[in-house]
Amino acid sequence: MTISLHEFIQGLPKAELHLHIEGSLEPELMFALAQRNGVTLPYATVEEIRAAYNFTDLQSFLNLYYAGAAVLLTEEDFYDLTMAYIQRALADQVRHVELFFDPQTHTARGVSTEIVFAGIARALRQARQEHAFSGSMILCFLRHLSEEDALLTLQAALPLREQYADLWNGVGLDSAEVDNPPERFARVFAQARELGFHLVAHAGEEGPPAYIHSALDILQVERIDHGVRAEEDEALMQKLAKTQMPLTVCPLSNLKLCVVDDLSKHNLARMLRAGLCITINSDDPAYFGGYMNANFIASADALDLSRAELVQLAKNGFCASFAPAEQKQLWLEELDAFASSTH
Repeated sequence: MTISLHEFIQGLPKAELHLHIEGSLEPELMFALAQRNGVTLPYATVEEIRAAYNFTDLQSFLNLYYAGAAVLLTEEDFYDLTMAYIQRALADQVRHVELFFDPQTHTARGVSTEIVFAGIARALRQARQEHAFSGSMILCFLRHLSEEDALLTLQAALPLREQYADLWNGVGLDSAEVDNPPERFARVFAQARELGFHLVAHAGEEGPPAYIHSALDILQVERIDHGVRAEEDEALMQKLAKTQMPLTVCPLSNLKLCVVDDLSKHNLARMLRAGLCITINSDDPAYFGGYMNANFIASADALDLSRAELVQLAKNGFCASFAPAEQKQLWLEELDAFASSTH
């Protein structure tokens, strides 16, 4: 079957490994939840919110992100948010998501960790039952806050572990990277590792390659979120290629936050061709201009990615996931069948 490159991408089975659920809050839903909960937003219209999306850096985005999160108050809000993301993921042929969520963003506003878990989990379980959609939850610590706060956040969540054992399997580190090196969180990551959680961390987006080294050597993470500045350190590049340490790259996010000023200058293709385990993800898609297919299509167009490279990127996503080996194998077989039936 002969199809266009864009049609090929649209049909490609995918896994998404770098998705902040709070960052999938579209302006329309933000307004609806604000109305439902009696929250006053600093924007009068959906258009005003979209106009605020001209970010200059990570911090300018985070300011809007935290303002938007203020509308999330009830279990139903988190359910609606997660279900809206799942519908878009299904449309993009996403088979599996490992979504990040930030309890501290909500507990600081008086919303309990229990409410956050309950809403997200209800949507993921429903999608699993109704659509065979696979998902898991990665609890992230906000790195602009203290490690003590992160430790308290983990302790508050641990009583929920058994109840959500089918979903919650990892911890991560996100928020403002500059001046917040990974080693500040060595103790909480050591504790999470002893508890058997998978470990990931944002590093090398705005922060230097040294932050990637710290995430690998001190936090002992299993994936690097972003990692695009690894290219500045040749020894690090060789290490990442040799170990096949996955990098969860988010091209439209990098463009929107001015990590690159033109997608044609993005290094994901160079890193992929250098043998690194690169994956494509949407990060905060409501704010950064697109979900999975939009990121794949924009990258393919800007970087002249071949169909074989697009298949490799999709394979990397499945292989780098924390899903069971037998499930990964089924997805990889589906991916191979799709690729071999189209040209």
